[in-house]
Amino acid sequence: MTDSTMSPLRLGTRRSTLAMAQSGQVAEAVRDLTGRPVELVEITTYGDTSREHLAQIGGTGVFVSALRDALLAGEIDFAVHSLKDLPTAQPAELALAAIPVRADPRDALIARDGLTFEELPDGARVGTGSPRRMAQLNAWARTLGKRIETVPVRGNVDTRIGFVRKGELDAVVLAAAGLTRIGRIDEATQLLSPDVVLPAPGQGALAIECVASDAHLVAALAELDDPVTRAAVTAERSLLAALEAGCSAPVAALADVQAGEQAVTEMHLRGVVGTLDGSTLVQLSTTGHVPASLDDESVPLRMGRELAVEMLAKGAAGLMGERAL
Repeated sequence: MTDSTMSPLRLGTRRSTLAMAQSGQVAEAVRDLTGRPVELVEITTYGDTSREHLAQIGGTGVFVSALRDALLAGEIDFAVHSLKDLPTAQPAELALAAIPVRADPRDALIARDGLTFEELPDGARVGTGSPRRMAQLNAWARTLGKRIETVPVRGNVDTRIGFVRKGELDAVVLAAAGLTRIGRIDEATQLLSPDVVLPAPGQGALAIECVASDAHLVAALAELDDPVTRAAVTAERSLLAALEAGCSAPVAALADVQAGEQAVTEMHLRGVVGTLDGSTLVQLSTTGHVPASLDDESVPLRMGRELAVEMLAKGAAGLMGERAL
């Protein structure tokens, strides 16, 4: 064996507890797959150091660009991202080599005194940095005949949960997948049904990226790819791209993939766009047959684009505030 086949693979990761946890899990899978050691390389991104709210600093991409720069500079061999943080346009020099099996895509509520959302008092203060969550939580509260105050929060999981523990907020909303990956899902007081709060496009999924020119590594990492997850998130991200919105816009999407005994047969794609106060939501869905070959992304791409066109026709464009040009 040559030295190159046994030299450690360098995995670039953000420094947060969650990023380190999910990167560690991918590192273990890559070690098992390739037989090569994998070392984590911690990289600080602009999104980690800025104290501004995500919507102000551009949302999509703020956690990604430093990792991509390190890939292109040859400082790391591959990177792990939360898929929902990735911009929808994929740079030609980089390959999205694998999207592993998705974790629970739902949002989770962590509330004081074990409360569910329905049990929160009128005027409850609910923390989230996500315009998508704000729009849907405010809309849900309206249907329950009450009002909540959505409070923008930043910081890691400990910081956010700390606001509840210290009594500064009545509840916070976080991704269930992230809580699961750091072993804290038991602290959730409620998992929010997608029927009332639809997740972000790609939520719960990871993206493993490397330089496209390293065909050997692309092929090795591709072993971790889950075609069902990739088909679902491709449809969700196609919707997001067609709405010309980043993660700073209140756009939600979820594709449910029905699989028969032999192959995936059907996909149900839902999308939501709303005003931050929840007074107006555009909610639409579509169902389509998925080709037997999941390598063909044309169907999920088309479903996302077509649903976006319908949503724009129903007034979605006016609900998203600033649109990326």
